[in-house]
Amino acid sequence: MTDKIRIGISSCLLGEMVRYDGGHQLDRYLRDTLGAYFDYVPVCPEVEVGLPTPRETLRLVESEDGTRLVFSRSGEDITDRMQVWAESRVKELARENLCGFIFKAKSPSSGMERVKLYNRNGVPTKKGVGLFARTFMAHFPLLPVEEDGRMHDPVLRENFIECVFVLKRWRDLLAGGASAADLVDFHTRHKLLLLSHSPELYRTMGKLVARAGSLPTSELQADYQALLMKTMRLHATVGKHVNVLQHLLGYFKRQLSADEKQEALELIDRYRQGSVPLIVPVTLINHYVRKYREPYLDRQHYLQPHPAELQLRNHAWQT
Repeated sequence: MTDKIRIGISSCLLGEMVRYDGGHQLDRYLRDTLGAYFDYVPVCPEVEVGLPTPRETLRLVESEDGTRLVFSRSGEDITDRMQVWAESRVKELARENLCGFIFKAKSPSSGMERVKLYNRNGVPTKKGVGLFARTFMAHFPLLPVEEDGRMHDPVLRENFIECVFVLKRWRDLLAGGASAADLVDFHTRHKLLLLSHSPELYRTMGKLVARAGSLPTSELQADYQALLMKTMRLHATVGKHVNVLQHLLGYFKRQLSADEKQEALELIDRYRQGSVPLIVPVTLINHYVRKYREPYLDRQHYLQPHPAELQLRNHAWQT
């Protein structure tokens, strides 16, 4: 994979001066670190719908007609205007071949969850969804989505980026004219990664793949993609990672000495306890893969699902 991955993003997170106060919300990790791998498609609903910068703040308000987007002081309602624009914009974005979107948290237009929603008495509760974000997620239900604040949680960040890279590999497979055999190979290479997210859904996917020769190609690909992204959206857990690591270790039961096996088991247990990050036992197993030339494991994306430079597996899980 050499091409950058196309990702939608709220424009203010890249440093664009589009906020209601004329400022920005530059996130250097998103722009600089992930920007080395992501090709961003910036979107600012409020500016693109024609509002000036700076401008009066907007808020989500409950009404008899559902959730409305209104200016906080004047009360002017721009819900219909924003909705028409949003429905047109997502159709344009469909041509961008996006593999995900990073929204601006708390925004009444772009927040994907827990946005302030004001009742008729002016009391807010954090249960709203930004109008553009809602439209986007309804139009692209399988795409990975996340917010800027949640991207600083190491577990949520890793899960989102892992989903994005899996989807990009899937898209590349389809672009090359995937055959039934190609699908089986893709599924095989992702076996352990999928198991770390959901053993149950992995088994469901296996049953689908087993029918690769009898289902129409378009139906098979659509059903597999839906299951793939459903699986990847489920967060990997310490317990599931431990199961996968122990499964990996089983491939070397004839090669490892008693001391080597004990060392690996101790590292896996230390990871389970939260005293070392996942990268520690994974690095040791990668060493065994190279040392003993294990071809099946050498093809497993679990051992390097995303660029090592991002250091996504370098955090210790809180237990």
